[in-house]
Amino acid sequence: MNGTAHPHRVVILGAGFGGLEAARRLGNQPVDVTVIDRSNHHVFQPLLYQVAGAALDISQIAWPIRHVLHRFKNITTLMAEVEGVDAAGKTVQLTDGSRIPYDTLVIATGSTHAYFGHDEWAQFAPGLKTLGDALSIRQHLLSVFEQAEREPNPVQRQKLQTFVVIGAGATGVELACTIAELAREEMPGDFRQLDTRQARVIVVEAASRVLSNFPETLSDYVLQTMRQLGVEVMLNCPVTECHADGVVCKEKRIDAGAVFWAAGVRASPAAQWLNVSADKAGRVKVERDLTVAAHPDIFVIGDTALVEQENGKPVPGLAPAAKQQGQYAAEVIKTRLHKRPAPGPFHYRNYGNLSTIGKHTAVVDFGKVKLRGRAAWVVWALAHIYFLIGVRNRLMVALNWLWLYMKGERAARIILSRKT
Repeated sequence: MNGTAHPHRVVILGAGFGGLEAARRLGNQPVDVTVIDRSNHHVFQPLLYQVAGAALDISQIAWPIRHVLHRFKNITTLMAEVEGVDAAGKTVQLTDGSRIPYDTLVIATGSTHAYFGHDEWAQFAPGLKTLGDALSIRQHLLSVFEQAEREPNPVQRQKLQTFVVIGAGATGVELACTIAELAREEMPGDFRQLDTRQARVIVVEAASRVLSNFPETLSDYVLQTMRQLGVEVMLNCPVTECHADGVVCKEKRIDAGAVFWAAGVRASPAAQWLNVSADKAGRVKVERDLTVAAHPDIFVIGDTALVEQENGKPVPGLAPAAKQQGQYAAEVIKTRLHKRPAPGPFHYRNYGNLSTIGKHTAVVDFGKVKLRGRAAWVVWALAHIYFLIGVRNRLMVALNWLWLYMKGERAARIILSRKT
């Protein structure tokens, strides 16, 4: 692919599902791979809400990138932040001013929270994308209950233990249900002045139903189950104001002790780095082989990419999709290295859609086969355990879920302070 003496250099930006999969597929190949991520760990994002809800510890869903890739001697890992890409000079610029040259670039930098033009809401309604987000939410959640225990005014006490989750996608539903279970089933009896069963968990959603990417029958089942758990759901209710002590929805003010954001995401600034057009979510529209138009040496995958399927619909921003794209990009790179015919266009294989509603039930959409209830939860649990890295983590998560299921006790209810 190049006429220089050095081995072909592949730089991968981001060690999420897509970037990590691409790196592993290129391991032990005749190519120098450099993985750059601003964190030193890979995190299993689908279970972040369980860290936020004190069900799992961070070590059970996150792994050091260096350890994951240590057996591949041709892979170098750098903890650094990217500032830009010089496509003409074929270098990646880091925030410390250094530049990393590449022959092939894979951009898998994911997405972050989107506040739809109200970025000032971020300080009042944190989202859930990183381990830091999960720990911050858990810290705030548990601290509010501690504050409510000391509050003598019953009106103020009720306000403190009112939690608003903005957005009824998978993250919003899962986070709201885990908060409701924590307050209503697992914490009563721990406090003397506070009855945590009186906590209110409110989900506000601008659309007409929850989990709108699922079939309507499953969506209706989720709504019914959420209400059985004690979660209040307000549909067709876009948020117009967000403050430190609550939100305004349809001109109705909801006072709250904590507000959490799960309403939307936007892609990383890859489109700006490459000076190419993007959709309204900031995603780079890529070719059928996941490369950028006019830049066949640059792949964009995962949440950063807009990948259209044969039916014209975009590939969903799910972990399996990102892994498939990482695998495909690595395969294209290998065929180029070995001068073999390129594989056909990327084809997304939809293995189904899964979402849990608390610790007892879930919904699963496999197309013709749809499951709900406890059987769906077993499928959901097995699928998530399978995708975890390492036997130890699979075993620890399974045991934690079994203990939570049987005893209703969460071991990660620790509040960190500067003193601790």
